[in-house]
Amino acid sequence: MAVFTSVSEDEARTWLSRYPVGKLLDLRGIAAGIENTNFFVTTSEGRFVLTLFEKLTRDELPFYIDLMSHLARHGVPCPRPIRTEDDQALGTLNGKPAALMTRLPGEAIVHPTTEHCAEVGDVLGRMHLAALSFGAGPRNPRGRPWWHATAPLVMPFLDPPRQALLVEELRYQDALGHAALPEGPVHADLFRDNVLFDGSRMGGVIDFYFAGVDTFLYDMAVTLNDWCIDLPTGEVVNDRACAFLAAYTARRAPCEAERAAWPAMLRAAALRFWLSRLHDFYLPRAGELIRAHDPEHFRRVLALRVRDAAHPPSLD
Repeated sequence: MAVFTSVSEDEARTWLSRYPVGKLLDLRGIAAGIENTNFFVTTSEGRFVLTLFEKLTRDELPFYIDLMSHLARHGVPCPRPIRTEDDQALGTLNGKPAALMTRLPGEAIVHPTTEHCAEVGDVLGRMHLAALSFGAGPRNPRGRPWWHATAPLVMPFLDPPRQALLVEELRYQDALGHAALPEGPVHADLFRDNVLFDGSRMGGVIDFYFAGVDTFLYDMAVTLNDWCIDLPTGEVVNDRACAFLAAYTARRAPCEAERAAWPAMLRAAALRFWLSRLHDFYLPRAGELIRAHDPEHFRRVLALRVRDAAHPPSLD
């Protein structure tokens, strides 16, 4: 679990007094937090999530707060930042930037069905359409520059075949140009643990704190590489992939350039998460208590996306 910043009920009560949410009834820490400290907050007016940002700075946070507000206004099921009575969405609590959000119903699922994948495809398409009217923002923090900064750090921990795979994939991706692809703010981390379902009904999308401007196709590839695969092997599960892509394309039809770039983008999405898991596994931050994910999972996913590049899941 993560290292939490402690917040007492009295501290929370004082902090919440600026918000139009009624009286504090219950405050409970959420042990699943990784990047941030989170609490479930129940008041006389409803249920909320209080987040203390452990790494993102006050200057970085308005993009994420404004993006969630924008998506929520456009009907996308995501946390909606609550504003104080003087119209501030970001405060300070125990020395950390902090925000209060609506709490979405449901919980994450481990074994998605085709119906779940269709719901995820639909909401991702809606998110991308809404993102078109958001405006500018920072680039994806785990994009190409980060790949090249991270690869030399993890390379000494890899055996020769894995080094060769990493070098070759970076070379392959660098030779491609994606300037013509539609882009905007994307979630960039839409894994199974970042979508809540209340039975078969979607509760919403959470954890936008790896968001940034990138191609919509990249966001689709990241999502498919988690929701539509067999976790033990990394192989695409065809019926889930078809359901996800059919629902997405019913909302936003990919252009011809996106169709051409799709196999390479599936590889790029796998590369990004292989690199991040290698970094977290071999070079954990000082004091980090989170159990790192096995990087071999996304090495397998990358190798399979390379193998199947001639026959990717169809966007048609």
